[in-house]
Amino acid sequence: MTSVVSDKPYVPVPPYHGKLWPRALSWYAPRFLRRRYGIRRVDVVGAEKVTQSISEGHGVLVAPNHCRDEDPLVLSTLAAKIRQPFFVVASAHLFMDNKLQAFLLRRAGAFSIYREGMDKQAVQTSIEILETASRPLVIFPEGHVSRTNDRLTPMLEGMALIARQAAKKRAKENKKVVIHPIATRYSFPFDVHAAAARMLDEIEQRLTWRPSRELSLHERFKKVGAGLMALKELQYLGETQEGTIDERLSKLIDAILKPMETEWVGGNGAGHPVARVKRLRTAMLPDMIKGDLSEGEKARRWRQLEDAALAQMLYHYPPGYLSENCAANRIIETVERFEEDLTGTIRVHGPIEAVITVGDAVEVSTSREARGENDPLMTAVEGQMRSMLGIPGE
Repeated sequence: MTSVVSDKPYVPVPPYHGKLWPRALSWYAPRFLRRRYGIRRVDVVGAEKVTQSISEGHGVLVAPNHCRDEDPLVLSTLAAKIRQPFFVVASAHLFMDNKLQAFLLRRAGAFSIYREGMDKQAVQTSIEILETASRPLVIFPEGHVSRTNDRLTPMLEGMALIARQAAKKRAKENKKVVIHPIATRYSFPFDVHAAAARMLDEIEQRLTWRPSRELSLHERFKKVGAGLMALKELQYLGETQEGTIDERLSKLIDAILKPMETEWVGGNGAGHPVARVKRLRTAMLPDMIKGDLSEGEKARRWRQLEDAALAQMLYHYPPGYLSENCAANRIIETVERFEEDLTGTIRVHGPIEAVITVGDAVEVSTSREARGENDPLMTAVEGQMRSMLGIPGE
């Protein structure tokens, strides 16, 4: 399981304002996408909407869905189309472990945000980018990679906070901030069923099972998924559970998170698992970063953080997502999740194509509904995103 947290002291990475590096990296991006992710083609629909917002002098915030690791690089195709580099808010852990990656990320337009706390500097930097309208700003409102192109996970409110603060400042000069929702839809023009069958062979062998090639692909997925869930139920609950997959997943996630929530956050288990895990990380990490814990306590907290990451991982197996005659993208997404969760890596199974669709500009109001009401700004952004992706409203 890939770690997305670090116990190293956080050193903010500011945005890089030069234009030569972004241009050079944008030129190289298609080749890198082919070699690293198998992306052979990216089409853009509606780029002129962003161009118009820029020409009208608006502060422009670009809000894409985030279903795959390569989303930010795919988005560079839109930047090339409008001939304007983006600034991108990126998780701090991406800058911490690999110096070359950190160097290139920053020069491609990314700057860091510390997700396990209130990063005032990153928030202020984002507001300033929108206030000055120097470049479009990219914020992924889901806040993490969902690995589900047919499902949006709950959007975080940070994007709306940043947009409104910038809008208030620009309003003093009768200028606006707008948000363009972005929908990135992937397709897989190769034999997805054959790729899935090969991967299931490997997983079953890893589980010391004889490959169940006599079963349909759907039945094999159900069997492997049930087997993997049963192993985790035995680990955390002591026995396998009765009930639907939905019920079993919910019970397993609670069994992992609730003991930690009792210890670290006063039993606060509000929200979806991603929000719950973020709350736990925020509580656990400060003392680890200070470096004054015993080795035993530090190791205990790392185990808890790994458990929390597992709970978040389980949340990304939505019940009913993989049905008998589901779309090819759902099959390959499930294969990739199995592969990443078991091995920590994802291979390229075949060529991938992507379509970026740009939504209409949503003007950012300087006010919002009373607490407890749905935020109309986020509702508008999510509504357009769902429409462009073809996802029914919830």
